[in-house]
Amino acid sequence: MKLSGGVEWALHCCVVLTAAGDPVPAARLAALHDVSPSYMAKQMQALSRAALVHSIQGKTGGYVLTKKAEDITLLDVVRAVDGAGPAFVCTEIRQRGPLGTPPEQCTKRCPIARAMEAADAAWRASLASVTIADLAASVESDSGPEALPRIGAWLAGSPGVDGGA
Repeated sequence: MKLSGGVEWALHCCVVLTAAGDPVPAARLAALHDVSPSYMAKQMQALSRAALVHSIQGKTGGYVLTKKAEDITLLDVVRAVDGAGPAFVCTEIRQRGPLGTPPEQCTKRCPIARAMEAADAAWRASLASVTIADLAASVESDSGPEALPRIGAWLAGSPGVDGGA
């Protein structure tokens, strides 16, 4: 399954928002991840439309998660950014060409479609089984318990904090 690059950015943003004590502007998230502010804003808008993040307006505004990190799955983020459509759409190729199978003989879904649908269902189940909280815990175990608090301090603009996720 091929996902857009926006999914990766959106997942990273959701994880780092778990470390933020206050709303984080899209421009600050863009700076943290070294990506253009307009591109980051697009991903954040997709997350907002899906009600995974909420935009708070004003001088101290920005984005916050709308749910607990335990309640947001990777599948939620994939759907928000890339849509909920299936990865494979059968066009009934078996019914085309000089030796095409007549539609009335196609009493079952195409075996290729069935296999691809099963793969898509397994992929979606796997994504649904992992949460943003799981990813945040992995950051902590992979990079140390100070990694997310350090990112949170950087997002808040604390002096003397450099680097990022």
